[in-house]
Amino acid sequence: KVATHYEEAVDNAVDSLSSLMEPMIMAILGVLVGGLMVAMYLPIFMLGSVI
Repeated sequence: KVATHYEEAVDNAVDSLSSLMEPMIMAILGVLVGGLMVAMYLPIFMLGSVI
């Protein structure tokens, strides 16, 4: 009975932690992809302004 109680508590804690981590991971991935795109396109735009 005590084990069931603690198992439910741990399950609830893991669920809440994963629901908090998911948006943070998505935001980090978005920043990384955005930074990569800027790093790729910035030299092309700089080259266009030189000509």
